[in-house]
Amino acid sequence: MQEYVIKVEDVDAGKRLDLFLVDFVRRTGLGFSRRFIQTLIKEGKVSSQALSSLSPHYKVKRGQELKIRIDDSKKDKGILPEEIPLEIIYEDDDLAIINKPTGLVVHPGAGNLRHTLVNALLYHFKSLSDINPDRPGIVHRLDKDTSGIMVIAKTNYAHLELVQQFAKHSIKRTYIAIVKGRMEFEEGFIELPIGRHPRRRKSMCVGFDTRSRYAKTYYRTLKRLDNFSLLELKPYTGRTHQLRVHLAFLGHPILGDVTYGKNKDFIRLALHAKSIGFTHPRTKQFIEFHCDIPKEFINFLRTS
Repeated sequence: MQEYVIKVEDVDAGKRLDLFLVDFVRRTGLGFSRRFIQTLIKEGKVSSQALSSLSPHYKVKRGQELKIRIDDSKKDKGILPEEIPLEIIYEDDDLAIINKPTGLVVHPGAGNLRHTLVNALLYHFKSLSDINPDRPGIVHRLDKDTSGIMVIAKTNYAHLELVQQFAKHSIKRTYIAIVKGRMEFEEGFIELPIGRHPRRRKSMCVGFDTRSRYAKTYYRTLKRLDNFSLLELKPYTGRTHQLRVHLAFLGHPILGDVTYGKNKDFIRLALHAKSIGFTHPRTKQFIEFHCDIPKEFINFLRTS
């Protein structure tokens, strides 16, 4: 069991409890996500003197002492290594670059502790960051059916440095997609806010209410076929399902996207993370990695 005792200073008085703790973990380098902090609060792992229970929106008081308790057993919830084949593009003491196959879920969820990328990482690497005990090594994610390049943190130091770069949108990512229809323009920007779908809980949509968040995507048309287009995509923000939602809204859903395109013109989701570039946490040098376009993409383009 790890315990942290924090005293609320004058400048923080009146802040929401979850936001106050987010600021604390950022200053101290613990790196817990806001969601993880909210879970700790709801589980009663955050306490304050005589108060028996706190909520994430509780307003902290000047001079108040807060205690955070983190159970080390959370680092082992039955997530076991599995010998799942993994293409490792690069590896050093701080990080690794892998090419995630399509159909592989990134991290375990409720009731699903097997057959994920995390299980594969635990088998292939001796050390992984454990800032988020439920997702060792995971700094960012790709959808289950999206393939391609991912950066994995092997140390907590690298994890925190990379998280900051993702938060600042300074990490350069490039995707390849095959979409339905012929794109009219050679290149352009899609700037449309994205929020949770009002009826489908697990889906996102373009929306213009206060709950939707700004999202920006760059696209470049690489090739046009009779009924399809090959695109290069660069997300400037990291909203859930951003590329899929933006292109579907334009009337050019990604092939194989049964959620937003309702089409089965391709054997899988035709979205692949081709490259990633970032500042190395240790050397502070900008580095960039690429992986090949999947063979099924090339075969489809040759025969269409």
